[in-house]
Amino acid sequence: MTLGELIVAYFQHYTIIAYLALTAVAVALYTQFPASPLGTAAAFAAGVIVYPLVWHLLHQYVLHGKWMWKSKWLSPTWKRIHYDHHQDPNDLSVLFGALHTTLPTIAVATVPIGWLIAGPGGALAALTAGLLTTCYYEFMHCIQHLSFKPKWKWVQHMKQRHNEHHYFHENGNYGITNYFWDRLLGTYYEKKDIPKRSPTVFNLGYDEEVAKTYPWVKDLSGGIASGHPRRRAMAEAKKAEAQG
Repeated sequence: MTLGELIVAYFQHYTIIAYLALTAVAVALYTQFPASPLGTAAAFAAGVIVYPLVWHLLHQYVLHGKWMWKSKWLSPTWKRIHYDHHQDPNDLSVLFGALHTTLPTIAVATVPIGWLIAGPGGALAALTAGLLTTCYYEFMHCIQHLSFKPKWKWVQHMKQRHNEHHYFHENGNYGITNYFWDRLLGTYYEKKDIPKRSPTVFNLGYDEEVAKTYPWVKDLSGGIASGHPRRRAMAEAKKAEAQG
């Protein structure tokens, strides 16, 4: 995949269209409730700065927590927003975040701090920052999962760390565009620093034993897959060929 093909596919996805449309709405509302230039700049900067920390904490303690699957009502959300993504990191249908979870999160993370800094105009500026930062995160996430080979060293570094999170050990490297908070909070690693692959890197700890008590994710998934997704696909293809 070329960079041009990646950009075209990215801007055609409905979530990116939604984020950009909401950004336009926020900007239009800002013209009706403006803040001072300094307040606007401070609120926008706060929105940009707070996002990586919020994402890291949500990624580590919510998406990789072991509590959502215990609820019949929360397990479908957890399955959609992260379990499916780790089951098969190349499944493009779940590559982008689900709007019903991302939009409230962006608003809660940015609007209050923007309001405290510069009132309604600051809230809109911070929300705009959150929406645009999310677009940037999703673009980098596409680079990390699609068959695109970045030429820039810093992007290669990010892609390598993220691939290690998906294919080697899920308990670390929670960042997407930078690993500042991973380094600060002690969750940064490189493959050479970990003795062996995590046995739960693809199922996040949700296995057959867990499913006996909390069956809802298994029921929604039609079973529990284990092992590398490429090997699973090959095994399923061979099974289908044998049956055919």
